[in-house]
Amino acid sequence: MAAGRKRPIVHFVGSIPLPDTETVLRTLAAAVGPHVTRLPDGETGIRKTWIKFLQDVLSGNLAIELATDVPPFKFVQWDGKVVREIPRLRVKPGATIDPSTFQTGYADMAIESWRIFERLQKAGVIPANVKFQICIPTPVAPTYNNMVPGDRQKLLVPLTQHFLGEVQKIASALPNDRIALQWDVCQEVLAWENYYDKGPVDFRTETIDVLTRIGDGVPAAIEFGYHLCYGSPADQHMVLPKDMGIMVEMANAITAGVKRPIQFFHMPVPKPRTDDGYFAPLQNLKLRPDTELYLGLVHYDDAQGDAARLAAASRHARVDGVGTECGMARGDPARLPALLAAHARAVEAAA
Repeated sequence: MAAGRKRPIVHFVGSIPLPDTETVLRTLAAAVGPHVTRLPDGETGIRKTWIKFLQDVLSGNLAIELATDVPPFKFVQWDGKVVREIPRLRVKPGATIDPSTFQTGYADMAIESWRIFERLQKAGVIPANVKFQICIPTPVAPTYNNMVPGDRQKLLVPLTQHFLGEVQKIASALPNDRIALQWDVCQEVLAWENYYDKGPVDFRTETIDVLTRIGDGVPAAIEFGYHLCYGSPADQHMVLPKDMGIMVEMANAITAGVKRPIQFFHMPVPKPRTDDGYFAPLQNLKLRPDTELYLGLVHYDDAQGDAARLAAASRHARVDGVGTECGMARGDPARLPALLAAHARAVEAAA
């Protein structure tokens, strides 16, 4: 926890169920401004469904084609519900993907949102010490969801180059000391839970290699961290974690591999888990002294549970920030005011 801080901060994972960036920033600043160090733009517009729009980006690439001989990938949540069926893609025979042919738009969207953030901060709407948080999915996410397993590396390598290029574009356009970047790590966590079919490269080797490279690809003056996620396209996890063991393993591996400082890790906590068993693996967490741990333990209309989850977690690790398990845009928008109030209540009640 930062020197002198008496209680955890509020951390927003990214997506907010509001119509535009300005509304998001004004709403979050008004609700929890004194408790935040970073604010996201809410991932409005095409990012509301996180990476769904990237299906079109990939399928429209001239080196990629629809795999008509392979059934769609069934995106199934923990209770067996099929959230969506995703058509499989493959690299065309003999083709090589040029990283420059991708048009994901992440840098352009971040730069556009920054202008709104800066204007509101100059007007005093956003506290002066708050940084603009940019949330980007890792290149593993669209690769695992869309590509046939045998072609993952053919897409993953150039897509990683593209995403690092987007980061460099952001870094060149915006003041590095006033922004932060969060890598959204979902498909990697699910892969470690054996959610996906195996490919030519071991999941753990493949994902840690990418997560390390994109971590070190963030310029040193920009704060950054990782949001570990169990997915929530229908506001429910794709897999229910039995405890925090896999997330701890991943965080330790990333920490061991990334050379530059990592400012934070965010990890989810399901609503029923107030037991010590869920949090016990945190005792094996090997974060650096300057890396903060944020837990997604705030849930709708459950103040008592929020306090119990925070108390249980604090018996096993230092908790530097609290938030929801994932972004809030896929949930009921009517719940947002109460959820924001719950964030403030959780940190104000913390010792």
